[in-house]
Amino acid sequence: MPHVSTNGIQMYYEERGSGEPLVCIMGVTAPGGVWEAHAAEWSKHFRCILGDNRGVGQTDKPEGPYTSAMMADDYAGLMDQLGIKQARVVGCSLGSVIAQQLALRHPEKVKSMILMCTWARQDRFGLYTWQHMMKCKATMRPEDFMHYVQMLIFTKPWFDNDDCWNNMQQGLKDAATNPAPQPVHAMEAQAAAAITHNTIGELKNVQCPTLVIGGKDDVFTPKWMGEEVAATIPGADLHLYDNAGHAFHWECLSDFNPRTTEWLLKH
Repeated sequence: MPHVSTNGIQMYYEERGSGEPLVCIMGVTAPGGVWEAHAAEWSKHFRCILGDNRGVGQTDKPEGPYTSAMMADDYAGLMDQLGIKQARVVGCSLGSVIAQQLALRHPEKVKSMILMCTWARQDRFGLYTWQHMMKCKATMRPEDFMHYVQMLIFTKPWFDNDDCWNNMQQGLKDAATNPAPQPVHAMEAQAAAAITHNTIGELKNVQCPTLVIGGKDDVFTPKWMGEEVAATIPGADLHLYDNAGHAFHWECLSDFNPRTTEWLLKH
């Protein structure tokens, strides 16, 4: 399986499709394979690079703390190793703040970017939430931690849909039987990157076209966070879904995939 050496770690990635490159950066605790339902659409037009972030999946999991800048440099090195001079970038949650740093630290590498459920800085409520998530990871069985995460990212319409509910129950079973769950130290190290990320004074320097997208009912990264990012990045587009939360890209999949594909093709 493909690994590259970048920024002092061995980083795992997979590819889907062909064409101009699209680097996909997933959120906390999640490996790159979680992009599958979206990459299935994007890969019709782009060469999708799905990386496992530092601290998860088949990528190295060194002791933390990590920073969003450090993790952006991981992806800059991945692009160098793959001979990719410039790419479109899409990042989800923690992945979105890594994408911000990639655009700020390596502007020549980012053609355009989509920032999903993003933030420029955390407030006290956000800090409280991340601290509680770390405690849950350290003290709960994997399926119980997944239970908490599901409560944090999905909204009522998802719970009320039978198919979605059944998928959630399967997710709990998968978590309980996962032969290689993310280690506690690695989740805490990733959370540190989320907590300490602060680009509010730098986002005005972003040079690439940007789409900020999220859910209006997100309790994990409330809509003010995305609105602040969009207001700070020059010329950024903003779209927030009604009746959707942190996992809006699943809750609104039938709109999200074509909407983002169209935007990426234009930018």
